[in-house]
Amino acid sequence: MSPELFAAMADPITVERVDFLRAQVNQWNYEYHVLDRPSVTDAEYDDAFHELRKLEAEFPELISQDSPTQRIGMAPQSGFEKVRHPVPMLSLSNVFTRDEMEAWAARGLRAAGASSLPFVTEPKIDGLAVALTYENGYFVQGATRGDGTVGENITENLRTVRSAPLKLRESAHYGIPSRIEVRGEVYMRKADFNRLNERIVHAGGEPFMNPRNSAAGSLRQLDPKMTASRPLSFFAWDIGYVEGIDRPGSHFETLKMLQQFGFRVTLDPKQETSIDEVWEECQRWLARRDELPFEIDGVVIKVDAFRLQEEMGVVAREPRWATAFKFPAIQKTTVLEDITITVGRTGTLNPTAILQPVNIGGVMVKRATLHNEDEIKRKDIRICDTVVVQRAGDVIPQIVKVVTEQRTGKERVFEMPEHCPVCGSVTRRDADEAMRYCTNSACPAQIREQLHHFVSRGAMDIVGMGAKLTDRFVDLGWVNDAADLFTLDWEQVAQLEGLGEKSAAKLKEAAEEAKLRPLARLINGLGIRHVGDRTAALLAMRFGSIEAMRAGGVEGIREITGIGDVLAQSVFDFFQEPKNIIVLEKLAAAGVQMEDESHQYAGPKPLAGMTLVLTGRLADYSRQQAEEALTQLGATVTGSVSKKTSAVVAGEEPGSKVDRARELGIPVLDDNDLKSMLAGKIDAVELKTEE
Repeated sequence: MSPELFAAMADPITVERVDFLRAQVNQWNYEYHVLDRPSVTDAEYDDAFHELRKLEAEFPELISQDSPTQRIGMAPQSGFEKVRHPVPMLSLSNVFTRDEMEAWAARGLRAAGASSLPFVTEPKIDGLAVALTYENGYFVQGATRGDGTVGENITENLRTVRSAPLKLRESAHYGIPSRIEVRGEVYMRKADFNRLNERIVHAGGEPFMNPRNSAAGSLRQLDPKMTASRPLSFFAWDIGYVEGIDRPGSHFETLKMLQQFGFRVTLDPKQETSIDEVWEECQRWLARRDELPFEIDGVVIKVDAFRLQEEMGVVAREPRWATAFKFPAIQKTTVLEDITITVGRTGTLNPTAILQPVNIGGVMVKRATLHNEDEIKRKDIRICDTVVVQRAGDVIPQIVKVVTEQRTGKERVFEMPEHCPVCGSVTRRDADEAMRYCTNSACPAQIREQLHHFVSRGAMDIVGMGAKLTDRFVDLGWVNDAADLFTLDWEQVAQLEGLGEKSAAKLKEAAEEAKLRPLARLINGLGIRHVGDRTAALLAMRFGSIEAMRAGGVEGIREITGIGDVLAQSVFDFFQEPKNIIVLEKLAAAGVQMEDESHQYAGPKPLAGMTLVLTGRLADYSRQQAEEALTQLGATVTGSVSKKTSAVVAGEEPGSKVDRARELGIPVLDDNDLKSMLAGKIDAVELKTEE
């Protein structure tokens, strides 16, 4: 070894000093950012931090993943790569009243097959949901929620958030997991938000409208150093999955585990045993809302026991075992200056109120939905009226009422147009519908809106293909329907002003990637009237392919729990329209995936026509694995027992579904019977057949 290299190596005393400083500064960070109980002065902290950074600069081999000096330092990024969540980050349903909360709990009781449900309540922090992944205790990846299935990799930016640990703390009750995904909320405290805005205004910049926007904007900066300059905080509220240790049996215990690992968890979570207690807790949080140091817009309510959560399951993208009680909307008064009409993707004529700008809850509101002409007449809304406008969370602003006392006589009654404001075609309103429609299916406005929806994040998510660009393609005559987006002449696209070869190549890559989107995304993107992302997920789960949906008929669609007559007829009618069939054929020819991989099982369907119900904890399969496997064999898996049920598969600790099955004379199967069915040995299992 050369004398020069030997001289550069740290001696044992220096190694020990670096270890001590690292542990000391991490402990002080934990006390300040998580416990809110600093034990040293800022000067003492700065001295230790600067000494540690100096020693690490002198001896780079001593730098470790969990060193507090490593929270900042990466070069600016060119963009954020996509990250697929191993376990989807589901969204929450909302309740706004006591009656809605009780109805949600009643549905949960039926789904769980239980006599009562234990609950946990937590404040709903208004921030940005993220997922932090740790391997052997060290932070390795951070991602945004995105659409729940795919988010953006913001690892380096999350490293700068000091209340998010770079290394899990040792726990007295839990070992360090080999891998764990911690989910939570990045937010900005009110005081920090105000100071940040003062700094921005002083520098001549445009201030943020509210803490949520400032947190989201700060976290998506391409330069981590910019994120580090913003005062962000982190609350953990759940885990997505954990490997290497046993997961606690309840949500409340999970929060305790996260605290032991060094996370700040949502403030003051409480356990309740009844909806009466839950309602009281929600009212307590509502009363505390203004005095809290951060913004909350409601209370999250979860069923505490994971065994019951699994029993209750998920509907589309929402868990049955959780909901959010949303606080009453904030209301302000302003003037309605005009009413404009836009044409939607299904031809609907949508009235929108143009308002004198008014700040509602930190957001400058200039427009509000008016829904339809019946709503305008019911509320007697007139142009130039003084109106009360409300906004609740992410809900589109709406007009609550007219302040008739302030009318001057200059107000004008509004009438819906008898001709489309875009193409001039006659409009029609059916007797049984509230909406008026443009009768021209080739209306340019409809085509544009259909394309905007098709390329959007909730549908096919063609990155870079926004509304302005698709509108240009329509104006140029290159695109007349969604399928044309996949057969564009990319060399021609590269010649457009503002694009170029590099941008065109990225668009082409995004379009190719979009061809492989799950079936539910495609169904949602087709723009079928009354079909949103939840219904699209139900249709994809039931049929597995576009061809099966076409062949299902009204009755087959109506059999799906949660789909009624009107929606079923709408889906059926969509597949009877010749122009829609042409678009579907063009999509298939372009290589768009028209069926889900989970349904691409080419083997026999021995369980075709059978309806099965799963209950309890299965020995060898997760609930999702069992449902997918049974579905591939042709079975329909539902959540409730009825006379049409062929059998109930009961694992450990089954609920009342077993009792209901026995009342109806329906066979109750065990884990061994499930194995036999999945192995194709149907004759060895007792199944109820149609009478």
